[in-house]
Amino acid sequence: MTRNLPGPCRAGVLAGGLALWLAACAGGGGSPGLPQVPAPAEPLPAVDTSPVAVGDTASALPAGWQLGPFMQIYVRAYQDSDGDGIGDLRGLTQRLDYLKDLGVSGLWLMPVTQSQDNNHGYAVSHYRAIESQYGTLADFDELLRQAHARGIGVVIDYVINHSGTRHPAFVNSRTGATNAFRDWYLWQPVRPAGWNIYGADPWRPDASGFYFGPFSADMPDFNLTNGAVVNWHHDNLRFWLNRGVDGFRFDAVGHLVENGASAWDNQPQNYPIMGAVRSVVQGYSNRFMVCEAPGDPLGFTAPTACGHAFAFGLQANLLRAARGDEAALRTSGYHFNTQPHSLATFLSNHDSFAGQRPWDQLGGNAAQLKLAASLVLLLPGVPFVYYGEEIGMGAGAGLTGDSSLRVPMSWTADPVRAGFTTGSPFRALAANVQSQNVAAQQADPQSLWSHYRALIQLRRARPSLGLGTFEIANVSGPVLTFRRRAGAEQTLVAINTGDATRVQVAHLTPGQQFRSLFPNTAMAATAGADGVLTLDLPARSTLVLAP
Repeated sequence: MTRNLPGPCRAGVLAGGLALWLAACAGGGGSPGLPQVPAPAEPLPAVDTSPVAVGDTASALPAGWQLGPFMQIYVRAYQDSDGDGIGDLRGLTQRLDYLKDLGVSGLWLMPVTQSQDNNHGYAVSHYRAIESQYGTLADFDELLRQAHARGIGVVIDYVINHSGTRHPAFVNSRTGATNAFRDWYLWQPVRPAGWNIYGADPWRPDASGFYFGPFSADMPDFNLTNGAVVNWHHDNLRFWLNRGVDGFRFDAVGHLVENGASAWDNQPQNYPIMGAVRSVVQGYSNRFMVCEAPGDPLGFTAPTACGHAFAFGLQANLLRAARGDEAALRTSGYHFNTQPHSLATFLSNHDSFAGQRPWDQLGGNAAQLKLAASLVLLLPGVPFVYYGEEIGMGAGAGLTGDSSLRVPMSWTADPVRAGFTTGSPFRALAANVQSQNVAAQQADPQSLWSHYRALIQLRRARPSLGLGTFEIANVSGPVLTFRRRAGAEQTLVAINTGDATRVQVAHLTPGQQFRSLFPNTAMAATAGADGVLTLDLPARSTLVLAP
């Protein structure tokens, strides 16, 4: 059957407004420059619907790798290995030692499957093939092998809501109502009335009717009430899991099913669809999945849905808190008193609706950038770091929108190539490449990169920071204090977003002694007979203590 409805995202909870969300949702960006694909000539392309059975379910990774931190990587912008100016899988493989040294436990790769846009990758044209500009399946297998050898998991983006118009299934479907793949997408013979999503009609005219493509005319929505489509997605997931992929980030899960012109966001059917997907992923050991659902992050953290979802909305509070906004600090500090620790935390990502890079939001203030890193890495949740965030990469020179967030990684101060390529980069470099680059940051023990590295490694070394409880949280003026505990291990954290001050932490064991884990000093402190610990905190500083 054919559904008569749509699906983008609830932007009301997000800073940036509807236009930014429409421009960036579903992986950010659509592909408005692509022409409409004409109706194909015979013969029609074959659609790979071959079933995929469960293969080897073992994992090459240690238990707990899913706790993060993860690095979100745009492969096109990370490292070019062959001089064509485009990042690729071999280039990423060459940088795995850097990622291991930084301490991340997993990678989220933005789409690496074959796409028709050859850019952001969310207009998928083949779900079981690698984007040719990135390399081959053999290159991908080698990346997995090398990452696993370093204890790093690889999670790939999976676009379940829609495909590109050049996907063989859609090419077939657009030939008419009698085609076997017609019901894989949302078609109507007459344009449905009353639809308006972010100021535009999502029903796209075509020679054989109107199809539903709310994000872009080049990205038609699947009909996910069709069991054949859902089962096909499950087979695609097993294809990658059988190759050794460690999990998936699922795009736009709030928009899978639509029930009418005023009921197209976070519909009840979406949650069990993702619950069934989770069952597929859980059929393999030690795997991980996380979902993008800006309109309902909490709903999708349910075990009957995704289990993990990104904490949209929190990122803006974390950055405001780093600027010294005490109300935002209070909101951030108490967030995990009531919210699940299965939320995935972040400061920024590849979509402009989620905010600009921290460097630009904080005006390049080094102390505030460190505070933002402390908040996202020491609070509960599964933290994700957007590539270049650890060195303070800024927006691309002369660029706006999503493109400004997806520029070549700044490995060196070279203002032409930045150590990213030996050729001409596919896009302008970060505007601050000469000051904020890996080579300069690694040479400075006080750099932002050194701060990230120390806290990432501390988090991974202490179970209480990775999966521990969140206790005695308190916000006093510009200072947030909290304790995390796992078994007998406990860690006490104090983050001062203001000027130098004194703070007291209550409800500790009388006479309990604490030593400093961060910064790495010989500092010691002892709780008084009343169980109160008094700490003198420098301005805009982070202190991590252990008994």
